[in-house]
Amino acid sequence: MQGLSPQRVLIYSHDTFGLGHLRRARAIAHALVAEAPERRVLILSGSPVSHAFRFAPGVACRRLPGVTKLDSGAYRSHGPGHDLDAVVATRAALIRHVARRFAPDLFLVDKEPAGFHGEVLPVLAPLKARGCRLVLGLRDVLDDPALLAPEWERKGALGVLPLYDAIWIYGLREIYAPLAGLALPAGVAERLTYTGYLRREAPPEAETGAESFLLVTPGGGGDGVDLVEAVVRAYEAHPVPHPALVVFGPFFPGEARAALSARIARHPRLSALDFDVRLERLMRRAAGVVAMGGYNTFCEILSFDRPALILPRVRPRREQLIRAQAAARLGLVETLAPGEDAPERMAAALAALPGRPRPSAQPIPGLLDGLPAIRRLVQAPGSGVPRVAAE
Repeated sequence: MQGLSPQRVLIYSHDTFGLGHLRRARAIAHALVAEAPERRVLILSGSPVSHAFRFAPGVACRRLPGVTKLDSGAYRSHGPGHDLDAVVATRAALIRHVARRFAPDLFLVDKEPAGFHGEVLPVLAPLKARGCRLVLGLRDVLDDPALLAPEWERKGALGVLPLYDAIWIYGLREIYAPLAGLALPAGVAERLTYTGYLRREAPPEAETGAESFLLVTPGGGGDGVDLVEAVVRAYEAHPVPHPALVVFGPFFPGEARAALSARIARHPRLSALDFDVRLERLMRRAAGVVAMGGYNTFCEILSFDRPALILPRVRPRREQLIRAQAAARLGLVETLAPGEDAPERMAAALAALPGRPRPSAQPIPGLLDGLPAIRRLVQAPGSGVPRVAAE
């Protein structure tokens, strides 16, 4: 089936506890069915909030048992008292069952070549033997190469790469090459394609002009306490002329959320929401965005052309820091590195944010071409999107 347009696409979304992977998979799935309404896309996701999202006709989401990442980078079962090995075994069995029943023409695996703890590895060779095309999809930045190389060596990820017919990188090499510095197996580098970033759209009711508020978003929120604390502390210490709306995210720690909500309620220029699955509406209306700079938020900043201030996290991965620094060098965003968010400096950056240049002031060819590129790539290998040679 590799020469035909796939009618059944299975997407493995490497979700542990956050939102990013599911939102990326959903954007890709919606783009695929919009082009070919007869196509069916099934997403496998471990996100505990997948039920909160609406999916287009032709797209379905099958929930895998959840796991969550600790600050150390280790994982545990999302459900209390559940052994991680048992959860992984259950997830792997579900993936095998779905792969057999759904019988995809294309299997798009997100981020981890072998899946979480190797859970997709058992289905790769059988699917390939049945004619299913295997594609690995990678965000623009994975981690610092000095950290990524030993991680992938430990997981055996490099040895899995030759099974894949193609590797799609959802970004531009001009910004970052995520596999640079890795000793790729022979022939793998020729299978890499940089698609560009994934453009996001707001719901039709969001067609309104920009307003004067700053949108503060830590994404899913699980590691967003430092970002929100820095913003609230700046507003408390110094006058900032623009109101700010904090959207905590569904995984923001409960105790910290309660404490920060109380402080926000006392400040006349601050307000807060717990969670909004249609964050794009707020992004389009905002005069500026304050964020940690995860992949999806970065795509939205580019898509809605918002001035942005990025305060990246650096643990357990340096992904956000690498992306923020690369984007800042190109003039797409402003960034404050860890330790640079003292109240006075933060307040000055917030006050200046709406007047900063938008990302479109630095035009970069192909920057947001990701979804059209993926639609062409899905049709058949070598279908009009230029590949990029060795890293």
